[in-house]
Amino acid sequence: MAEDLSDYRKSYEKSELTIAQSDHDPFKQFKKWFEEVEEVVGVEEVNAMTVSTIGLDGFPKNRVVLLKSYDEEGFVFYTNYESEKGKAIAINQDVCLSFFWPNLERQVIIKGKAEKVSEETSKTYFNSRPEGSKLGAWVSPQSDVIPDRKFLEDRLKNLENEFSDKKIPKPDHWGGYKVIPVEFEFWQGRPNRLHDRLRYTPGGVHWKLERLAP
Repeated sequence: MAEDLSDYRKSYEKSELTIAQSDHDPFKQFKKWFEEVEEVVGVEEVNAMTVSTIGLDGFPKNRVVLLKSYDEEGFVFYTNYESEKGKAIAINQDVCLSFFWPNLERQVIIKGKAEKVSEETSKTYFNSRPEGSKLGAWVSPQSDVIPDRKFLEDRLKNLENEFSDKKIPKPDHWGGYKVIPVEFEFWQGRPNRLHDRLRYTPGGVHWKLERLAP
């Protein structure tokens, strides 16, 4: 049955984005926006981002994960290396990250190369996780077909018993990726769909900053 969504309309009027007011370092601009969103009441999981990969079947696929750290080199998230996304990245390191913050009518899109972080970095983060999350990394054969939920619950019970009196180690198949950006785009919603779009691309010593048509 067809659903008419043509009346779903919104006028974006909360802010503007100009080259003059933007930092010429995209990492600093991202940090500025991220911190501004953190201050807005009612925004949950500011660090939620969409990771897009090119799958082994040739199709792009998006999924939401959590950004766990970022610096002047890139953006880090953690996952099962044997998952669908992990296998896709092993074949094609080109990925895309996107953040959408509707409360401030903003979006950031980042193209980059995904590289595994060091084993030490992955272990440090893994050891900081709650016990349940540590066990979850062992329990789930991420992206594999499983018979039912009981399969997971039984594995969890067995692992709870196995690790009841000892430290839970990081699985070899689990760890982090750092996405090294090759392009940033900052999007600010504006009235009449004339949105502000600024793109940063490598330009030698400094990043090249350009305005794009909406």
